[in-house]
Formats: sequence, structure tokens, C-alpha cells
Amino acid sequence: MEGDTGVNGDLNANMRCQSTGDPQLDKAVHQWLSWDRNRCTRAQVERMVAAGHLDDLRSRLSNRLSFGTAGLRAPMGAGFNRINDLTVIQSTQGLFSYLDRFCADLSSRGVVIGFDTRGQEESDCSSQRLAKLAAAVMLSRDVPVHLFSTFVPTPYVPYAVKKLGAAAGVMITASHNPKEDNGYKVYWCNGAQITSPHDKAVLRSIEEQLEPWSASCWDEELVDRSPLGTDPLTQINSCYMDELRQTLCFHRGLNSSCPLKFVHSSFHGVGHDFVQEAFRMFGFAPPIPVPEQKDPDPNFSSVHCPNPEEGESVLELSLLLAERENARIVLATDPDADRLAVAEKSDGCVSGWKVFTGNELAALLGWWMFFNWKESHPDPADTQSVYMLATTVSSKVLQAFARIEGFHFEETLPGFKWIGNRIHDLSKTGHRVIFAFEESIGFLCGSMVPEKDGVSSAVVVAEMAAYLHTKNLSLNQQLHNIYQTYGYHMSKTSYVICNDPPTIQKIFRRIRNFDGEGSYPKTCGGVRIVHVRDVTTGYDSSQPDLRSVLPVSKSSQMITFTLQNCVVATLRTSGTEPKIKYYTEFCAAPGKSEVSGLEEELRKITAALLDEFLEPEKNNLIRRFT
Repeated sequence: MEGDTGVNGDLNANMRCQSTGDPQLDKAVHQWLSWDRNRCTRAQVERMVAAGHLDDLRSRLSNRLSFGTAGLRAPMGAGFNRINDLTVIQSTQGLFSYLDRFCADLSSRGVVIGFDTRGQEESDCSSQRLAKLAAAVMLSRDVPVHLFSTFVPTPYVPYAVKKLGAAAGVMITASHNPKEDNGYKVYWCNGAQITSPHDKAVLRSIEEQLEPWSASCWDEELVDRSPLGTDPLTQINSCYMDELRQTLCFHRGLNSSCPLKFVHSSFHGVGHDFVQEAFRMFGFAPPIPVPEQKDPDPNFSSVHCPNPEEGESVLELSLLLAERENARIVLATDPDADRLAVAEKSDGCVSGWKVFTGNELAALLGWWMFFNWKESHPDPADTQSVYMLATTVSSKVLQAFARIEGFHFEETLPGFKWIGNRIHDLSKTGHRVIFAFEESIGFLCGSMVPEKDGVSSAVVVAEMAAYLHTKNLSLNQQLHNIYQTYGYHMSKTSYVICNDPPTIQKIFRRIRNFDGEGSYPKTCGGVRIVHVRDVTTGYDSSQPDLRSVLPVSKSSQMITFTLQNCVVATLRTSGTEPKIKYYTEFCAAPGKSEVSGLEEELRKITAALLDEFLEPEKNNLIRRFT
């Protein structure tokens, strides 16, 4: 390192730090205090040493972050397994080293960097500051940096990577995670999130040079002084909005006279201004914002959880405002505006509002995108080039569409990074993805950006609602029309919390040896299991060679059961939270419409999946109560 003393003054002060009594831990503490120049996170470590909080120190300093389904994500604060100045600098150094080896024109293409509105005062840690430090690392190696001057939706980073021809992109965000968290998402030159082998190679590259290269890496103002630092905000926003209007606005003439009112919540995040502008581009009056939630607030002070996926419990302010304003549709984007929740005024629901699941919204959006595709492509032969994609834990409703309509449907592993990369692969062979989704309210209409996008999805839902209104149909009525045509697809998605990783391993080991060694369960709730697919081990009983078509993913747990009664059930671990998620879906044939019977059958299977396979009480799992 260079010889200046940094923000903390005396960098040798750590030599006077008292011993923990554990030589390995002392070494990690010494290393942290030698490298970290953030006085707040240095002080956190010093206080833990002085107070003898050795377990906390070991937790923070003995392990490093790994790429999960959404990049690096962890609580903010001191430690090698937390998000902070030092780990972001280390991550960016590793990213540079990897890009430098594999991208010959890195010095001309540069990287895109964006950030959301998160921050933690006690760690002097904000997404903007971390983005500037990431920019400083790249600039210290003479790599051009396109750093957005203000917070932006996550999809703007991959969109800018493609539009500017950048070598990679970084987004500082933890999306809908709790306020304590932040994250570091990496996008490849194709605009999709990095997957294997890139993610593992970047991690190795990070570990090869953990010490910050120079004082320049800590200079968050470097991007403002360097001629290699540019702000792409105006250009990218203009291009994005123009392309949104040109490719996804199908009925602008109807929109300007639409009598429907819309309410929008941005959940204290980045979405307000961008959704407002998208509505104007489509000819709508801007949606009514939830005043308590439209401005950025890293404390998310008006919601107990900044995740609109949680449904009605976190949409309370939006629904109350909609009642007052006589608005029929509520739209909520999560804090980084890549996810979208939708609710509709409905007399048939107990609360008066129908909050759509991600799978239900996907049925509507998939129908809408194909409906408009056919309007502009009347030749049935054109349909052969059309694809829709979904993650494997999501509803199979698009598969039912594809069987009847003649387009292609494919599943990917969970995580939009797999969808984004598949979109890129298909585009190279002349195919076009017109819709893709994951059940956790992540949607992509069209393929202008290879990432889920709450901004574009919000305005597309608005136009769909406006069009259906002219046919005297609500969104919910159209959903049931879709089910009548393609078959009812009823799903349940939830989770249990498990804070003990060995217990998770024990649970899945038991499932894989349920009826003796190497034998999976043969029934669930008394119904015969006809197929088992275990992506963790690569086993699939439905394939002639017993090998899973989906890539093996040994770093996470995921097993899917197909039952004789047309229910598909999946258990998987979360890539970002201490959860075991479970998904069940009844995929009924077209015309089978005894809804209450289907719902009861699904309820029984879901309860059996939970009780028989996860054994919540025995394993001290915390059930989700809503």
C-alpha cells in the first residue's frame, strides 16, 4: 500500500490492539485493521475485541462472501463476510483482474456502475459511497467508468452495459432485503448477471489480491475528477424510455383516455420518478404516489419489510390511498424497482382487494404479450421463433400456453441470471423471447434488458388493465378466462426459516435417503410421486439416463416432485436468506374448473410436503405466518 495514513490517521494503531487469545483470530483482526480505512468499521472491530465478542469476530472475519443467486449480498458492517468499503474494494479489484485477462479492449469499453438508496449510518456505508469506491478501483487502473450520478433502477445497469458496449456492470443494491443489508451485483458484457464459470473465477481473482492496491481505491471523489469518469444517466434514461414506448406500448390511443386511476408505491426506493415517466411515455396520467413511500429512505420507515412480495400486509398504505382516491389498480415496485406487485379492487375478496401472486401476474402478462405479438405477426410461421421463459420453481402456465399456441417454452434454474443468459443465447440463433418471469414477482416483458424490470412491467400492466377495461373486464376476470382456456394453475409459495445450516443439510440428506439409502420419498400426502428431480445431485427419474436437463447446482439444495394428481412440488434453499422455500402447483387440464376441489387438493399436498419432508417442529423451523 501507499504511504499515507488514510482517514483513520495512524494505521499502526492496530498493533496496540489487545489480543483475543486466539492466534488465528488475532491474525484476521490484524489484517482487517491493517487494510480498512473506514474509521467506523475499524472502530466496530476494535470494540468487539475490547468487549471480548469473539464469536461475533469469528463470524465476521473468518469467512468471505460468495456469489449467490443475486450476486454478493449480506448485512452492512465490519467484516470480510459483510458489505462495506473494504469488501467492495476487494471485490472490484478481483473483477478488474478477471476482466483484464479476458477482455482485450477493457480500457476502451469500461464498466457501468449504479446504486440504489440504501445506507447505514453507523458503518458510514451507503450504496452511493460504495459505488464511488468501486469506480475508484477501476479508475486507478485507467478503466473508464460510467457511474450514474444518482440512484437508478437495477435494470438500468444491464441496459447501459448493452447500450454502451461496456465490458461489465456493477449494481450496488440489496433489492428487497432488510434495511441492514446491501449487495454487489455483477453483469457480464451481454447484460446478464454473471453465472458459472465467471462467478467462481471472479471469486478466485478477489482472493488473489485482498490488500487494497493504493490510496486511490479509497478516494470516493476520484470519479468526479477523472476524465475517464462519465455520467450515463441522461443518455440511458432517454434511450430506455424511447425503447420502452416503441417496443411495449401497443395501444397508446386508448391510454390517453383511460378512466382508470392507478396508485404506485416505490417502497422508499428508486422507482418513483422512473415509473412516473414511463406512464407519461405510454400516454397515461402519472399514477398517484403513496406520499409516505415515494421518497428514498434507507430505514424503510413506513414498512416492516421492504418486500412487496409479502402481499397485502406490506401494501396497507397503498390500498388505503387507493380507497380514498377511488383507484382500481395498485402497483408497487420494490426498493431497486426490479420487482412488481399488483393489487386490484375486487368485491369478491374478503378485504376488497385481489393481490395477485407472481404466478398469476405471469399468466396475465404472458397472455398479453402473446396477444399483441399475434396482432402484429398474423403469419403462424412467425410463432416458431417465439420463446417464453420461466424459472423452474415458477408456474407451468406458460408451458400450457405454448402447447396450445405453438410457441416455445423453456425452464431455467431459479434466479434471473439464468433467464438473462438464456435470452442472450437464443438471440444469437434468431429467436425472440417475448416474456420471461420468476414467481417472486420478477417479470420481463419483451427483451430490451436481460433482467427483471419493475418499471416496464408496471406500465405494461397499466396498459393491459386499460385495454381490458374497454372490454368490460377486470384483470381478475381475464385471469379466469385464461385458466378456462389453458387450464387452471393454482400455486402456493411460502417458506420456513432455518438459522442453522447443518439442520438444512440434515433435512435434505434425510429426503435423499427417505426409504433407505439413495431412495427418495414414494408418496406425499398419500399421493404417489411419479418423478423426482434433484438439481443438487443432477438426478432426474423422468429422463432415460436419469440425469437432470437443468445444470447441476451443488451450492444450493433443490428437489422437485411430480405427483400422480398433477401437482408439482419443489423444496429449495434461498440464495440470499436463511430460508427453505417450498412451491406447489396444481396444473389442471383445460376445462377442469371445479376450483374449490383443486384448491383443497393443493392445500393437502402442501401441508404434507411441509410436515412429512421438512418436519418443522422436530427441526425447530420457524413457519411463515401471514
